[in-house]
Amino acid sequence: MLESTRRTSALRARIPILLMAVVAMTAACSTVERADDTPDATRSIATVRGTVNVPENPLRVVTLEPVELDTTVALGIMPVGTAVLSETSGVPAYLGTDAADITTVGTVAAPTIEDIAAVRPDLILGTETRHGEYYDQLTAIAPTVFISSQSDPWKESVRFVGRVLGREANAEELLSAYDERCAEIAEKFDTPGKTAQLIRPRNGELTLYGPSSFAGSTLECAGFTTPPRPEWAEDISVDLSPELAAQAAADLVVVTATDPADPAAVPASITANAAALPNPRAVDLSYWITGVGPRGGQAVLDDIDRILSTG
Repeated sequence: MLESTRRTSALRARIPILLMAVVAMTAACSTVERADDTPDATRSIATVRGTVNVPENPLRVVTLEPVELDTTVALGIMPVGTAVLSETSGVPAYLGTDAADITTVGTVAAPTIEDIAAVRPDLILGTETRHGEYYDQLTAIAPTVFISSQSDPWKESVRFVGRVLGREANAEELLSAYDERCAEIAEKFDTPGKTAQLIRPRNGELTLYGPSSFAGSTLECAGFTTPPRPEWAEDISVDLSPELAAQAAADLVVVTATDPADPAAVPASITANAAALPNPRAVDLSYWITGVGPRGGQAVLDDIDRILSTG
């Protein structure tokens, strides 16, 4: 019995060492093989973790943050792996059918190191505020680059990802196309001078999103103004209890839902305040809230165009 216990203890002690060996071996195999068998050239990128040498032309990218996933796909590079906000919903459908085949490597909040190593990336993109604790493990697999925070201005994150991927000019083209679409909608529907408020029902409250949020900034880009609140000076959102729903008054009221087609998508606390919240429109949560990036921005603008076209 004592000998059996000793063998079990010894095996347990070896597990972390074996796991480290597996990660190291996978990382060694993750070097991209070129047609001429020469190693890929690298570029130096300044990051929150100092200078990181990344592949000149990364081919096997893993993304851990929604804006990195959206931007990478928009730039024509399909990631080999991505962390998702929910393993149940998986890769957001708005990214297209090709993106549905991307391997999931855990969640944005808790990426799975073994799954990341298994897809043999040559570049990993993450976020310091969310993934800082994993940095050493990730860099043992492949060059790892972090944006500072998921709260950073999303356009700057798009530019940064473009720079890391060696497609900075293409990233600027995507942002220019977004701005041009905003201007077209503003002119088409004469939105300047009108207000718009995005509301997300959750946990029994109503979350209002301000002008510095992703979708809030897109509404403003399309010519609308977010109704002023003192919270917008520091926060991207504010929670209201349902009985205060009328405080979200605006000319255009947009309400996020998992299923916008559901007749009950807009809660009673909003529909009961028709004078302040006229004709609220349900929109898809997957890109209005979490679809941060060029493709998500265009999807939000598609909805704005559709809503305003139907009156």
